[in-house]
Amino acid sequence: MTECPGNHKAGFIAVVGRPNVGKSTLVNRLVGQKVAAVSPRPQTTRHRISGVRTTPTYQMVFLDTPGIHRPGSLFNRALVRVALMALKDVDGILWMIDASAPVSDEDRLVQGHLAGLESPIVIALNKVDLVRPREQLLPVIAECQKLVPTAEVVPISAIEGVNLDRLEAILLRHLPEAPPFFPPGQRTDQPPHLLVAEIIREKVFQLVRQEVPYAVAVQVDEMEERDTGEMVDIQATVYVEKDSQKGILIGGGGQMLKRIGQQAREEIEIILGTRVYLGLWVKVRRAWRKDEEALRRFGYLPGSA
Repeated sequence: MTECPGNHKAGFIAVVGRPNVGKSTLVNRLVGQKVAAVSPRPQTTRHRISGVRTTPTYQMVFLDTPGIHRPGSLFNRALVRVALMALKDVDGILWMIDASAPVSDEDRLVQGHLAGLESPIVIALNKVDLVRPREQLLPVIAECQKLVPTAEVVPISAIEGVNLDRLEAILLRHLPEAPPFFPPGQRTDQPPHLLVAEIIREKVFQLVRQEVPYAVAVQVDEMEERDTGEMVDIQATVYVEKDSQKGILIGGGGQMLKRIGQQAREEIEIILGTRVYLGLWVKVRRAWRKDEEALRRFGYLPGSA
């Protein structure tokens, strides 16, 4: 913790909700920099990602989480566990609900996990840009207020930045007086190799269709700055579960893997602020989502390296 003037506020806010409601998009927008992978597909977020929003008078640390759902597999149970662990010892909970769809059974499942928690809850009703006419929001807002009568409901659009100032002001009321936890320039506590892995996996989600993205895990094997200090060499492995998935990921003549690498490298260079050489390899680790050892290795279960 660093020193700060009096009346400074700081705290942790868990961002939760069912899959694909825009949690990562909102966190990136509030932080002012991409710290979490984003795609239109559910399960893009697999880890708890911290995004730090710092101003002269307060610091909000947002904990982006995987979508809460009814898990059937070992892998999905691991994702839900990550989300629920983020609810412990936070100063506030930001529950995101999709304004463009009816309140679902998965939303009610989230409600069940939030019941009895002492942390104050704010509901962000996201994707209002998709609701026309706007009067259709009124019954959705009323339904959200029934879910948590003590929560304030804020209609927002994370992708367009609508009403985020109001949301931030409401969240600020729940933060305690405290010095900042991170220095002003730090936007996340994720180590660089995890940020790199997330960017690579995001590009797979964005570029590859069929079932392949859900079977992908990314591990950064080497990350080293050259002696000249002008470039960082990165070697990363993309794991899939089947030989057929490997073929799709590589593509004809290696073109798909080349596209993934090029787009990932461009974004990694922006985040690291230096030129990057990115080497990508694809390997098959059969049924890794059902393998506890593999899940630990890839950081989805406790005890990972």
